[in-house]
Amino acid sequence: MDAQITIIGAGVAGLAIAERLSREFGDVYLAEKHRTFGQETSSRNSEVIHAGIYYPKGSLKSKLCLEGKRMMYDYCRKHEIPFKKCGKIIVATTEDEIRIIEDILDTAAGNGVNDLELIDRDRIAELEPSVFALKAVWSPSTGIVDTHSLMKSLETGIILNGGRIAYDSEVTGIRKIAGGYEITITDSDKSSFTFTSRMVINSAGLASDLISEMAGLADEKLRINFCKGEYFRLNPPKNRLINRLVYPVPAHNLEGIGIHVTIDMKGGVKLGPDVSWLSSNVFDYKVTASKQDEFFRSVRKFLPFLEYDDLSPEMAGIRPKIQRRGEPARDFYIREESHRGMPGFINLIGIESPGLTSCLAIANYVREMISI
Repeated sequence: MDAQITIIGAGVAGLAIAERLSREFGDVYLAEKHRTFGQETSSRNSEVIHAGIYYPKGSLKSKLCLEGKRMMYDYCRKHEIPFKKCGKIIVATTEDEIRIIEDILDTAAGNGVNDLELIDRDRIAELEPSVFALKAVWSPSTGIVDTHSLMKSLETGIILNGGRIAYDSEVTGIRKIAGGYEITITDSDKSSFTFTSRMVINSAGLASDLISEMAGLADEKLRINFCKGEYFRLNPPKNRLINRLVYPVPAHNLEGIGIHVTIDMKGGVKLGPDVSWLSSNVFDYKVTASKQDEFFRSVRKFLPFLEYDDLSPEMAGIRPKIQRRGEPARDFYIREESHRGMPGFINLIGIESPGLTSCLAIANYVREMISI
């Protein structure tokens, strides 16, 4: 075989997997169709290190988020990645929402998140004097990370470990052969070549279902549904009024966790993302300026200082969901596919939030599936 392990997709999960495996195995190869890493979901998100609050007990999202949070903070300290454990508050602005955040506390406790606190208006005013809420959940271990620096560090680690990365290299064919897989790559010049690999790890994000289907594992239950989220920026000087992450109660079925307020490492503040299910899987990153009123009205209930002209369009991202509109939230799908006749083929499908937080734990989880 030309390679022991081939990983498809250089988003943050693929990079973390490649870095982890290249420490231990020779001939680890990472293929990415874009010109560099993290060009899709990994660079179009809120950059939040999640605490593990919302996810169903026993789910991979819950388990890997909690493990990943700890690993992320350790990794950032060790490798000097910019991060900030700023904390977040989940606000209740009505009596009905108080009951919801009390349920959130129960869910989090069941998941092993043991540092949350239900706080009243006086404590809220101490933390965020410009925020209105009747009560809130305070999560001190939530934070933010410079995602680009994180991905750059993982890329460097892969190279130092002896792994190989090929950018502008789109996987256009996968064929099961004796002892492994034959993979066809098409480069930016539309030239194609094939090589063989004992194992294949599909971490292709928004295209992960297509890669799985290409290998012969078509599964309608694992079809990726594009769910777009747009962001608006809180213009200076009012960005200085927010010091932490501020979240409303989450949306039904966890389609999103509400238009929330996040800070970045440079002191900027953005609002979003919203939830827009796309009718087809197109890479639509346009920001709809006419949504400004929707964002304003949604957030002003807990940011009373906000005026309409304080907002400006920022960016958009796409979540790779395997749930459909209106369906209950789905867990990460991370499985070695021997049971479906594809030994040595590992699928990662539906790696949406908390995928960034979980990426290092995901890498360890994938490592445990490898027997070579």
